Amino acid sequence: MRLSNLADYAVVLMSAAARQCGSVPIHAGMLAEQTGIPGPTAQKLVSHLARAGLLVASRGSGGGVRLARPAAAISVADIIEAVEGPIALTSCVAEGRHDCSLEGSCKVQPHWGVVNGAVRGALQEISLATLSVAPAKSSPMGLSTSLEANGILQ
Repeated sequence: MRLSNLADYAVVLMSAAARQCGSVPIHAGMLAEQTGIPGPTAQKLVSHLARAGLLVASRGSGGGVRLARPAAAISVADIIEAVEGPIALTSCVAEGRHDCSLEGSCKVQPHWGVVNGAVRGALQEISLATLSVAPAKSSPMGLSTSLEANGILQ
């Protein structure tokens, strides 16, 4: 299981925005420069994240982007879903998808919702505020602790 580059970059960009701007607007170009994300990609991400209600963009002098709500109220799941859509580990978990050749005879399909919910729940527990501070040595960015607490890692 791996995030797309775009989802990964969205988390990096939002983390930089949380560290840099809080409620003060910052230009997408500055975020691109600070993170190493290519400018056009940063601009595309800003559009996705603003449409999802995670960033607020303003034009003109003093314009830029800022977080739409406090970093503690934005989760990794929110950011990933802003770029990728709903988190769905398999196609049978995604609403309206019926493209699995095993559909109808699969004995595991009824359980994928639980697995998917556990992964999404773990990502929902990790806030942007957590990602915006220096990681602890024993638990980088709190991710393994959150995954352990949700029974995903043992």
